[in-house]
Amino acid sequence: MIIKTQQDVTAAVLAELDRTQSPRFKQIMKAAVEHLHDFVRDAKLTEAEFHQTCALIAKLGQLTTESHNEVVLIAGSLGVSSLVCLLNNGDRGQTDTTANLMGPFWRMHSPRTENGASIVRTPTPGAPIFVDAWVRDNQGRPVEGAEVDVWHSSADGFYENQDPEQGDMNLRGKFSTDAKGHIAFRSVKPAGYPIPLSGPVGALLRAQGRHNMRPAHIHFMIYEPGFKTQFSQVYSSDDPNVETDVQFGVTQALTGQYVLHAAEEAAPASDVTGPWYSLSHHFVIEPGEAKLPAPPITGKASGDRPQLEVLERRP
Repeated sequence: MIIKTQQDVTAAVLAELDRTQSPRFKQIMKAAVEHLHDFVRDAKLTEAEFHQTCALIAKLGQLTTESHNEVVLIAGSLGVSSLVCLLNNGDRGQTDTTANLMGPFWRMHSPRTENGASIVRTPTPGAPIFVDAWVRDNQGRPVEGAEVDVWHSSADGFYENQDPEQGDMNLRGKFSTDAKGHIAFRSVKPAGYPIPLSGPVGALLRAQGRHNMRPAHIHFMIYEPGFKTQFSQVYSSDDPNVETDVQFGVTQALTGQYVLHAAEEAAPASDVTGPWYSLSHHFVIEPGEAKLPAPPITGKASGDRPQLEVLERRP
């Protein structure tokens, strides 16, 4: 088609899509082209702004490394990750779900760990926490033998892959549910933390006057043949940023009660002498295909420990 007007551009691109053999690919691309072209028209995008956008997209890829994924980070910061999750779980967005964001810090091959054992693999400061979790199907029946991957940040706000001072796979573990669908483990209570600001995500948050904090949480990934693989995060209800999570991930079903126990109350382990925490949570997994996505990171950072920068949220 010879282009005569700006409207002809969209029509020409859509006409070329008719050659697409995959119906689903055609559906996705048709919607993408129509929405993208409408966005350009609605925003009245200038040529300079277009080139700035292209540079930002290129930067997202350039900053994605084996230990950091800027693409996943900005998808979360725009609410896209949360929206995709909620549309694809809980009977396709009709009911509550314990599914949540995968996040940019999941690694494969975390160490197999016995129920009740600790995932603190190198000396890590922080208050002890004892976690119990149960996995059930949507009929309320316990799921035995499910693989549950667990990971979280330290009390300093670092995942081990970000922090050269932590040993490899610290605060990560892989468990199997028992006949009651139960797992248990010991760790240190995670802290809320600021997401990195060195790339396009930082520029986005500064322009919007947003903070860059995630509320404290523990990640769970539940894998069992016959069920859809579920990523979850259980958030601490007393975290000051639980209402304003920079990644829009906090849901009612995943707001957990991290219970503080006084030093005088006996802990599950005899070596605990000070205050400690407990957390109990239930997960419901749905029938579906059990498969794992490509991990967003594959390695561990080296060099100096990164400096954490916190943005204030404008009123």
